[in-house]
Amino acid sequence: MSLKLFRHLTLLACTIAGLAAPTWANAQTWPTKNIRIVLQFSPGGATDVVARILAQHLSTSLGQTVIVENKPGADGQIAAEFVLRSEPDGHTFFMASNTPMMQVPLLKKNPPYDPLTSFTPVALIGRYIFVMVANPKQPFKTYAELADYAKANPGKLNFGSHSGVTQLMFSRMTKQHGLQMNLIPYKGEAPNVSDLLGGHVQFNLVSTISTLQHINDGKLNPIAVMLDKRLSLLPDTPTFAEAGLPALGAESWAALFGPAKLPPDIATRMSEAVRAAIADPASRARIERQGFHLAGSTPAELNTFVASQLKDWKQAFDDVGLKPE
Repeated sequence: MSLKLFRHLTLLACTIAGLAAPTWANAQTWPTKNIRIVLQFSPGGATDVVARILAQHLSTSLGQTVIVENKPGADGQIAAEFVLRSEPDGHTFFMASNTPMMQVPLLKKNPPYDPLTSFTPVALIGRYIFVMVANPKQPFKTYAELADYAKANPGKLNFGSHSGVTQLMFSRMTKQHGLQMNLIPYKGEAPNVSDLLGGHVQFNLVSTISTLQHINDGKLNPIAVMLDKRLSLLPDTPTFAEAGLPALGAESWAALFGPAKLPPDIATRMSEAVRAAIADPASRARIERQGFHLAGSTPAELNTFVASQLKDWKQAFDDVGLKPE
C-alpha cells in the first residue's frame, strides 16, 4: 500500500468516526436535566393519569426527574406547538392523543403542522377505552331510550365533548340517527365529567379511567362501552354494537412524540424506556385496572401507525361530513 493511499484511508476513517461521534455522544450523555412530558389535557383526565404513572417509572430508569406539564386548549394545538418550538435535545416530549395528531391537521384549511414531519415519533403508549355515560337523573338508561328522548325533545340534550373521538361520535349519532342535540366543547376530560356530575350536560363519551369510580358509586349511569366485547370491569354494560350505537370508524390512542430533528439515538432510548415502563408489572397493573390498553412500539412502528391512522380518520371525518374550516 502506498503512503498516499494509506493517508487517504486514514483521513476517510477519521471523517466517518467524526460523523458518528455526535450520535454516540448523545446516547452517552442524555438526559442531562429534567424531562418534560407535555399534555394537551387539563389535570385529572385519562391521559394525565397514565402520563403521571409512567413518569414515575421513567424518572427512576432515566436518572432524571420526569415532569408532566398540562397545556390544554385548542384541541391540543397549544401543547403541540409548544413542543414544536422546544429544543430537540430530548428533554421535552409530547404525549398526544389522536385529537391534535388527527383532528387538528385534518379539520383545518391551513394545518399548523404535519404529524408525520413536524414531530419525531417515539413510542405508542396505548389505546383508550371509552364509555358513554349519563347523569342518573336523566329519564333514560339505554341508548335506545336516549335516542327516543332526543327525538321527542329536540335541542334539549347537551353532549359534552373534549376530543376528536367525542366530536366524531356526536356527528355519527346526529347524522345516522337523526338526533338534534347540542355539542358542548371542553378543554379536557376532567371538566367534562365534572359538568356531567353537576347536571350541566346530560351525557357524554369519556374514558373508563375518569368514570369507573363514579359509575361504581352510582353517580353516573353507563350506557355502552366502545369495545368489540364487553369490558370485564363493567360486565353488565353493553358494547356499542349491542346498544345500537354507530361504530366510530377510527382508533383512539395516545403516543409519545419529540420535536422534529430529535436525534434518532435519543428517540430510540426514550422508546426503550417507555416500553420498559409499560412492561413493568406494577405500573402496568395501576394503568390497566383503570381501563386503558397499553401497547408500546418502536419509533418506526409509531410512524407507520400514524400514517395509517391519518387515512382512517380522514375517511371517518368524510363519512360524517366534517370538512376543514
